[in-house]
Amino acid sequence: MAETSLGGWAECTARQLLEAHDFQILSQNFHSRYGEIDLIAVRDHDVVFAEVKARAATQFGHAYDVITRAKQLKIIKTAWVFLAENPQLHSYFFRFDVFCFDFYRKFAKNVQYDFAKFPYDLQWIENAFTLDTDLIRL
Repeated sequence: MAETSLGGWAECTARQLLEAHDFQILSQNFHSRYGEIDLIAVRDHDVVFAEVKARAATQFGHAYDVITRAKQLKIIKTAWVFLAENPQLHSYFFRFDVFCFDFYRKFAKNVQYDFAKFPYDLQWIENAFTLDTDLIRL
């Protein structure tokens, strides 16, 4: 299926990966006053807050390069809002994962392509960062 944007394709693909690993999607593009979380999923007693990034022409940097400390803090604050709105999840373990899609060719990001046909590298980084901002691992 062709998505209308690189970001949309990446989010759809990350969602499919989570579902293939038996996660149930609780929310997609959850917004708070602090920012947005691309995907929130649950499996057993684990909640995953997932950030999805895709980059074309990686000679200018990789997808994980744009997940700065400030971005991580926005995701963490937004996760707290989500948890406050979903008290049934308070006893669950939670983590912050990042899905990085790096394409090695340049193309227009907002043109309709079948992005899956282009070669890319995928990194699913589990526990990419923690609540202790001194331990950010990206």
